[in-house]
Amino acid sequence: MGLVFITGASSGIGQALALRFHRAGYRLALVARRSAELSAWADAEKISADRCEIYAADVTRIESIVAAGQECIARQGLPDVVIANAGISVGMDSAVRGDIDVMARTFATNTVGMAATFQPFVAAMVQRGSGTLVGIGSVAAIRGLPGHGAYCASKAAVVSYCESLRGELRAHGVRVVTLLPGYVDTPLTRRNRYRMPFLLPVGDFAERAFDAIGAGASYRVIPWQMAVVAKLLRGMPNVLFDKLFAGRPRKQRHGEQ
Repeated sequence: MGLVFITGASSGIGQALALRFHRAGYRLALVARRSAELSAWADAEKISADRCEIYAADVTRIESIVAAGQECIARQGLPDVVIANAGISVGMDSAVRGDIDVMARTFATNTVGMAATFQPFVAAMVQRGSGTLVGIGSVAAIRGLPGHGAYCASKAAVVSYCESLRGELRAHGVRVVTLLPGYVDTPLTRRNRYRMPFLLPVGDFAERAFDAIGAGASYRVIPWQMAVVAKLLRGMPNVLFDKLFAGRPRKQRHGEQ
């Protein structure tokens, strides 16, 4: 019976992935700042204590998430799969001083937090000669969207970081899987004030992500339709791209209703 370690498991994609792995017979190591909510969810889903351990940690505090990983190894053993899912998405305006702090928090969560999540497991997986590290990126990594500078930049960094890590670990039998969700119906995206094409129910995303992880895919955009959109946007001349997104509603900034 395998073991999966998932951050950001108290809601959205993380929670849906936890449920999908549980149904596949995996033991769970679930991490969130809101550990009480996570415990209540596990009880509601009738996930037995012998198959699930919950760790309270904050990925923006490096020692906190590293300690959670070390505790997982001590209590449950070395995971087969580690999913760095914890992330935030907040709009920003570079003219506003406080939004530079928002950008710093976004990178601390989405990018540095991912590396800190993986850190406790890398050497042990290399020694064992197996394991899968999964980074949750975003289609927003493909091009910078107006008003989304912090989020797009952090997710582009996630893609590059995972690619670097994949090259480092490939010869040691450790896989690195980069998943780029398009629009997924979660509490995070329900606040968006713009159209979200190909919006996926979170359970559908989890099913496709589970298959991609099992297949050892190095890079996968989910759903595939967003992969087509992303390629078109990436190849679009800047003058056309800028016109296309001119006047588009922007992601809410911190404190906006």
